[in-house]
Amino acid sequence: HRADVYEQLKFCLYQDDAVTGEAAGLAMGLTMLGSKSASAIEDMVAYAQETQHEKILRGLAVGISLVMYGRLEEADPLIETLSQDKDAILRRSGMYTIAMAYCGTGNNKAIRKLLHVAVSDVNDDVRRAAVMGLGFLLFKQPDHCPGVVQLLSESYNPHVRYGAAMALGIACSGTGNKEALGLIEPMKNDPVNYVRQGALIASAMVLVQQTEVTCPKVKDFRSLYASVISDKHEDVMAKFGAILAQGIIDAGGRNVTVSLQSRTGHTNMLGVVGMLVFCQYWYWFPLSHFLSLAFQPTALIGLNKDLEMPVVQFRSNAKPSMYGYPPNLEEKKKEDKEKVATAILSITVKQKRKEAERKKKEEEKMEVEEKKDEDKDKKEEKKEEPLFEHLSNPARVVKSQLRVVKLEDEKYEAVKDLGIGGIVILNNVSGEKDTIVEPMVVVKADSKDEEEGTEPEPPQPFLYSED
Repeated sequence: HRADVYEQLKFCLYQDDAVTGEAAGLAMGLTMLGSKSASAIEDMVAYAQETQHEKILRGLAVGISLVMYGRLEEADPLIETLSQDKDAILRRSGMYTIAMAYCGTGNNKAIRKLLHVAVSDVNDDVRRAAVMGLGFLLFKQPDHCPGVVQLLSESYNPHVRYGAAMALGIACSGTGNKEALGLIEPMKNDPVNYVRQGALIASAMVLVQQTEVTCPKVKDFRSLYASVISDKHEDVMAKFGAILAQGIIDAGGRNVTVSLQSRTGHTNMLGVVGMLVFCQYWYWFPLSHFLSLAFQPTALIGLNKDLEMPVVQFRSNAKPSMYGYPPNLEEKKKEDKEKVATAILSITVKQKRKEAERKKKEEEKMEVEEKKDEDKDKKEEKKEEPLFEHLSNPARVVKSQLRVVKLEDEKYEAVKDLGIGGIVILNNVSGEKDTIVEPMVVVKADSKDEEEGTEPEPPQPFLYSED
């Protein structure tokens, strides 16, 4: 924790400029993340109670909670103080502090506190933050979250409904949890625009890297995002939610998942912090970029003792369609409308009608025969899909696929279990020479065949005068 950087940020905070102060408040929390620094909390809480700028208060609210990241019971006195403050923004900070201090623990006392505030506080922002906090507490037990927020998702208060949707998105991210989607689905038609926005974002977080085989609802949600984005009459807030959702479900070229825990099941600090700050897009859209901290690449990369990639095959004991990339979107071609002739004689119309009917009967006979042939072909094609596939090193292997992946090559032995994924060191047990994967040559679209030559030298130092 850099004290010098913290002091610089504190200096910016004390300038009492609304925009700079908001950024400084958040940055102070990020700098002192999880330090439980008494002086930092004292400075931040004192200034929050003093300032007149709501923006600065908002920045400090998140900053204070970040200082108490992962501190469990040590944060209780601060949580108690903030929860009883007369200022709603500081009470909201108390909810974020519970979420950060107890993240991933599923602590019963913390859950009870959040649920109590979610139904009793007079301020909508505080209630929303309390419900969202449940997602941070339960992300290690995603199956428990739908049961906890079920009643809240049907609340009369739209802020609570939005919070419930986001809590489900945070806790069940990347799992394709059917219960969570069942609670989110009614909210996509909610009369309140920001509840629809939350439902769209949360559904994308739950469905990231799910296929139609593992979760059939993916197709419906994908088409929903596309229709909301293209609908001219749709509300701007819902449209923003659909655009974010489309980005999340296809994040990292569909090669990353959203996860708040590491591959081994430990709390991922970057992911948790990124997700909390992402949720502040409610107040300032550019903070949505923080979600990228919660993205986790889903790859299986085998390396040898020299940290080079040997040519090796992994066997995935599942159908390729089960975990493969979703099919690319097809562009619809615009059909040119034919010009209709203005005047046509009645005799020719009758004659054409007779001919059309005769042709139709012939075509119907042909179609019936063709359909029979097509059905046979389709049945054969369906049967032909293999029950496994071979993946070359490095491979895209999604989280749920790791349990069916095995090392095919007997020449190598994995040092750790392949089920963890990520980078795996492979031990060459055969003694044969390694064949290394050839690096890909990246050809830039605008690159020219001719060499550009050496770059010119920078100019000599000179003095600049305004005369």
